[in-house]
Amino acid sequence: MRASVTVRVAGSTSNLGAGFDCVGVAIGRWLRVTARTAPGKSIALERSGTLSTLETAPEADLLYRGFAAACRKTGREVPLGLALAAHSDIPVARGLGSSAAATVAGAAAAVALLELKLDAPALAELASELEGHPDNVAPAVFGGANLVLREPGGLVVTPLPIHPSLALVFAVPDFTVETKRARAALPATLPHADAVRAAAKSAALVHGLAHADARLLAAGLDDVLHVPFRRALVPGYDEVTSAARQAGAYGATLSGSGPTVVAVVAADGVRAVGDAMVRAWRARGIVAQAFHADRPAGGYETD
Repeated sequence: MRASVTVRVAGSTSNLGAGFDCVGVAIGRWLRVTARTAPGKSIALERSGTLSTLETAPEADLLYRGFAAACRKTGREVPLGLALAAHSDIPVARGLGSSAAATVAGAAAAVALLELKLDAPALAELASELEGHPDNVAPAVFGGANLVLREPGGLVVTPLPIHPSLALVFAVPDFTVETKRARAALPATLPHADAVRAAAKSAALVHGLAHADARLLAAGLDDVLHVPFRRALVPGYDEVTSAARQAGAYGATLSGSGPTVVAVVAADGVRAVGDAMVRAWRARGIVAQAFHADRPAGGYETD
């Protein structure tokens, strides 16, 4: 066992419109966790940054649960006196993969600290089972943009190309949407015709991202599976996405289940689109902050 380890894990955006529950992209917002053992038998968890307001008990925190799950998977006990110190700049409950990052960080910290035999694909499986969103877990583990399929034999994760001329612009409002509430807004079934449109739009999204095809991106970012049912949970959604398109974005949609809105833009248009989205929310009396990603972030790192 090592004396201490530090793990860095990226946040992520998922769905990107028609890539519902199967497309995810790592973004350059980070969770950094240091794990060590200290005298005593209790679990110590120190939180800072965007995690500072969380009041979850250490044993229920996804950082610890990810750590414990990796131990169970490899037949090890969680060491007595485990101390975790976490700092994050990933907004929490905003549709930017904070839960997946925490789960992956905890499991990866256990692998590094205890020198467990658990490779990246196994870590992705474990974290997906625990956290429930492989489209966020895969980019946190592997980095880049990913297509994630659930098959009987496990997860299938395939890198997705994103054209170098494209960038992602995010507008993060000062309110939250809990994932459970967003999931509850979805219908149990959809008409067959809507499913056919959704399949075509998903293909359009993947091709549009790879080739910066304006028409396909517009179609792929205009979702029919989840956004129509979740938009009511995000005040100002229509105004913000419209402002993004008017400022030059190919399209805009929810990041994950929201409330963050993500726009796909030409790389030279990031500031105009970000400012337009922030202004649109301000007109509704909502404070928002914008940031952009010129390229996907990498997978988790261990020091």
